[in-house]
Amino acid sequence: MSDDKLSLAWADAWIRGAQAVLAEHRMELIDLDRAIGDGDHGENMDRGFKAVVAKLDEGGVTDVAGILKVVASTLMSKVGGAAGPLYGTAFMRAAKAVDGDDVDSSGVVALIEGALEGIVARGKATTGEKTMVDAWTPALEAAKAAAAAGESPAATLRAAAEAAATGAEATIPLQATKGRASYLGERSIGHKDPGATSTAYILATAADAAEAA
Repeated sequence: MSDDKLSLAWADAWIRGAQAVLAEHRMELIDLDRAIGDGDHGENMDRGFKAVVAKLDEGGVTDVAGILKVVASTLMSKVGGAAGPLYGTAFMRAAKAVDGDDVDSSGVVALIEGALEGIVARGKATTGEKTMVDAWTPALEAAKAAAAAGESPAATLRAAAEAAATGAEATIPLQATKGRASYLGERSIGHKDPGATSTAYILATAADAAEAA
């Protein structure tokens, strides 16, 4: 299984699955963001990924990188707040990292690493600041370990998704020191970061699509 690869059909299923899950959890993400931010994260992610799927429905995309580029450009143009630029940059760097089609386990690592590098470059955040970096960083570490152990791309993605979910939960006791939530100081403690939460959902749907491929 370790030599199997993920292709265009996987990427398409991933992004469509992400759209459905983000729509399902729209109110949860709004409520999380309302507690420590502008309250628009759920709405922005829902609207952004609906626009992405509408773009994919037009056809013409031929490889995994192409799908990721559609996600990037659409989120950058359609999503306000911090989420659009951060996720847009993440998916653009991920597209460059996978370089076309057929993603193996090391390609999964490259995709996640590219996304994290894009987020860090755009947001200037590091771990422990109660941001989506706190989900992407453990996801990358878990993916690297899984790939090094010879796991399949699907298993590598599942390890990353589970680590991201754990990372998102771990933002609850943190005090925000970056972004809008940092204005609250100690009052940001006790709330889960919405960006880390949406990250966990997006990576979980990537793993779901890989396991179904």
